[in-house]
Amino acid sequence: MRGRWFFTGDKYSVDTDGFYWYAGRSDDMFKVSGQWVSPNAVENCLLEHPAVLEAAVVAYVEESSLHTPKAFVVLRQEFEPSPELVAGIQQFVKGRIEPHQYPRRIVFVHDLPKNAAGKILRHELVRPRPRGLRPTAARRSLRCRQNTR
Repeated sequence: MRGRWFFTGDKYSVDTDGFYWYAGRSDDMFKVSGQWVSPNAVENCLLEHPAVLEAAVVAYVEESSLHTPKAFVVLRQEFEPSPELVAGIQQFVKGRIEPHQYPRRIVFVHDLPKNAAGKILRHELVRPRPRGLRPTAARRSLRCRQNTR
């Protein structure tokens, strides 16, 4: 509680017309080039692309120690992963939101880790994967380990 208000950790912005826009949870947001990035905003933009069925965005730490957006994308059945599709999705996003928010890395996966209510578990996407495993195989092994506890 903060005064008479209940603090949820959710971030909103107000536009010039007085409408409130949900930006995401404060613990999911990260800075790129000194500017805040809302994974929710990037995910919503990705979902507008005709090839994208589901998407999740997390902060990726580059070798330079800077954070950049990394997207995990589930494609619609009629699309195949390719470098051309990655470039096309990146261009699509760049043309719709602020340039610093576009995902520098896109990983195609078969599914996204979710809880029982269907909420995407971003923390599972940021865990380092064992070398040599595809993203889907790594995620399955994490689920198996978690379910045996």
